[in-house]
Amino acid sequence: MPPVQVSYYSDVLCVWAYVAERRIEKLVKTFGDEISVDAHFCSVFPDAWGKIEERWGERGGFEGFGKHINEVALKFPHIEVHPRLWLDNRPRTSASAHQFIKAVEIIEREAGTRPAAYLERPSTRAASALRHAFFAEAKDISNWQIHTEVAASLGIDYALVEEKNHSSEAVAQLALDYDLSQKQGIAMSPTFIMNEGRQKLFGNVGYRVLEANVGELLRSAPEDEASWC
Repeated sequence: MPPVQVSYYSDVLCVWAYVAERRIEKLVKTFGDEISVDAHFCSVFPDAWGKIEERWGERGGFEGFGKHINEVALKFPHIEVHPRLWLDNRPRTSASAHQFIKAVEIIEREAGTRPAAYLERPSTRAASALRHAFFAEAKDISNWQIHTEVAASLGIDYALVEEKNHSSEAVAQLALDYDLSQKQGIAMSPTFIMNEGRQKLFGNVGYRVLEANVGELLRSAPEDEASWC
């Protein structure tokens, strides 16, 4: 039986996607090669400053939003959130971080060494490193300088990243992700899509729910997947 395909959509500035990282790790470790994870980006914070002003302008602005994220973090001991989040360094957008990760994806694919295992991919580790830099260290991950630091920490040649940015290959791949997320009706980060779009889980989805959905698909016979009628 082919592996269960899990399409995972997220925005790197979304705290719920940060929370979900551990759940994805556990899912991959539990099911191994019985599942295949493809990561995509959706645009939740295209203009972060504008969004926070619109949604939190009357509730404390950046300070109120940062406090809210820290309160969320108290419910999830496995994540770390800096008390000065959104105060000292304020990312303008998630798009530049997404573009950096798409560049890394292209590099690993062209090198012909892209690991099949989701957790071993440089692009997966780059996304995780950016989330940690933002949430735990309160860095501005929309700044290209932070991308150079992340690339260096992971042994990624940043000159290759720049090449993919300058050629517009990276932004083209990001545009495809955003377009795909709209076609799939992705409205929240994170969103998990399985069973050729028939199953969609989004937001703060618990691990047991993800595990149950994957397990059910693995138990289903191929001829029964679409319909029994």
